[in-house]
Amino acid sequence: MSARTTMGIDIGSTASKCIILRETPNDGRENGREIVSKALIPFGAGTSGPVRVIDQALADCDYRKEDMAYILATGYGRNSVEAANFEMSELSCHACGAYFLFPGVRTVIDIGGQDVKVLRIGKGGALDTFVMNEKCAAGTGRFLEVMARVLEVKLEDMARLSAQSTERVNISSTCTVFAESEVISQLARNKNKRDIINGIHRSVAGRVAGLARRVGVEKDVVMTGGVAQNSGVLLALENELQTDIETSPLSQYVGALGAALLAFRKLGSLEA
Repeated sequence: MSARTTMGIDIGSTASKCIILRETPNDGRENGREIVSKALIPFGAGTSGPVRVIDQALADCDYRKEDMAYILATGYGRNSVEAANFEMSELSCHACGAYFLFPGVRTVIDIGGQDVKVLRIGKGGALDTFVMNEKCAAGTGRFLEVMARVLEVKLEDMARLSAQSTERVNISSTCTVFAESEVISQLARNKNKRDIINGIHRSVAGRVAGLARRVGVEKDVVMTGGVAQNSGVLLALENELQTDIETSPLSQYVGALGAALLAFRKLGSLEA
């Protein structure tokens, strides 16, 4: 019998992610799974992103949608995925995906486009407890996008520029609107953009660290989500929490990965 495949789809507020997993010989984790395709479309819930990300993931491998043994959707827009056999909270999916990549993980810090989640991971990758930010963009990817626009720099350049900072500039506001005004004031004082960006990263780290301390930070700590690709925020958060934080090239795909893994578990329960 050919190896079974599952699809995990994570529809966020600003991006859609998809991963296709295939069974492999048992390697001691999840009975053996390998990623055969992945895709990311920078459009999330309420857009063409969900349909496009599935099409892209399938186009990059030799499988069709009909070949999927099970399709599981997660994320903010999971209810919009018509192809899904089941929907599940992104919290459980992130916990499962992070545990697959980092078996020693105890704390997951996920910074997405419009929210921040901190998860405590228990035995076998199960979700013990979690905390999320209030309905505010501060500390999220959206916050960084707004700051990049005000500073007239590319979002992807912020980490590099932050590393070149030579003077400490504090951005104390946690509200996006007030922080934007604060950044404009710093520019009016002729403060260097590199120093302001460094201050923005420390501001994000301070807010996220406050959330993390509410659930208790235990090693190993893993950071996921799109903001995990920003080494400036990562370094600031390590300094704030006084601990090493691990990341993966698959940081944006952790929710989709967890969904694909949990799809195999759903299959197992159906076959039992």
